[in-house]
Amino acid sequence: MKKLGIYVHIPFCQRKCKYCGFVSFDNCSHRDWRIYFDALIKEVEMRAHEYEDYEIDTIFIGGGTPTIVPAEWIEEVLKIIKNKFNNCIKQEITIEANPGTLTPEKLEIYRFSGINRLSIGVQSLDDRVLKAIGRIHDRNTFLETFKDAREAGFENINIDLMFSLPLQTDEIWINTINEAVALRPDHISFYSLQIEEGTEFYEMYKKGELDIADDETDRKRYHTAAELLKAAGYHHYEISNAAIPGRESVHNTKYWKMDEYLGFGIAAHSFTKGRRFYNTSEFDEYVSSIEKGNLASLEDEVCTKDDLIFEYVFTGLRMTEGISLDDFKDRFGVPFSDYYKDKTDYLKKQVGEGYITTDDENFKTGRLALTLKGIDVSNSIMSEFAK
Repeated sequence: MKKLGIYVHIPFCQRKCKYCGFVSFDNCSHRDWRIYFDALIKEVEMRAHEYEDYEIDTIFIGGGTPTIVPAEWIEEVLKIIKNKFNNCIKQEITIEANPGTLTPEKLEIYRFSGINRLSIGVQSLDDRVLKAIGRIHDRNTFLETFKDAREAGFENINIDLMFSLPLQTDEIWINTINEAVALRPDHISFYSLQIEEGTEFYEMYKKGELDIADDETDRKRYHTAAELLKAAGYHHYEISNAAIPGRESVHNTKYWKMDEYLGFGIAAHSFTKGRRFYNTSEFDEYVSSIEKGNLASLEDEVCTKDDLIFEYVFTGLRMTEGISLDDFKDRFGVPFSDYYKDKTDYLKKQVGEGYITTDDENFKTGRLALTLKGIDVSNSIMSEFAK
């Protein structure tokens, strides 16, 4: 059977971080939460019948901060998914968590409900930096949460870290990586701060009130993290992700390999059956639409072959293993070298300058991947493949 990943969006948080550009709300009541969950469950029930010939192998519960709501509600949603989707093998079920919202009691419920992977938003292990970016937890709260999660039986834990943050020096970043590695989480994501429109940091940046790292420092910190993680035995398998071998994120890899996934909730995106669609980002519009028996998709797009090929290359090059040129031919019925024959000279130049690596200088078979040097200019390289 075809495999399908499910994403569930829980858009609530205790306090919105200063850098956060995701669709989330920090001013909702317990009643708002329940109204949303009722709509979310109804959306699952409305869509499930379309996917009877699929096997659900991953579920990712993201946000927002899903762990802010009662854990029993998360359990309820997972039960509905299991009951409505006939073939739910649940190889990997992840929930995103904030250290300030996790308790041993919640962890026990999550484990009982089938969740077997935690993704904890740590961002920094320096209290001054955490305060500067608007996080609700401190270093000790995270350390206690991590200990509780291990004791609760979670054997697969990711932690998110960020670099180029306000008040963050090279020394603080190096210490953060080393301290994180010492805890031996199974997976570490490391992201550069992005200034997103509509965030508090964006307004500060426009006014010249935000002191952040320049591009050179940003790239230096990225390479520092990659080197330290590799030295510690982590597999740097995607631009911003590293894992103990065998603990790579199965669900997120679906996005990078263009496998199918179905999203539920406000602003959730889906890619199934050659179509892309996503839900409205407006709370009232989402709830009202579902209550009336209408699915809340804003856009339903049938992707062209050119669209799919560009996305395959663009997302695939995020993986350090790159793209398989043999798989490219199998998927799209044309050799990569033929489809992109006008890029041959460009590709050879990038190989010669050490930005791209390949098994075949004619780009017909084997793999095509970015080097660590190439990752630094990945956006400009990837954009070359647009038609």
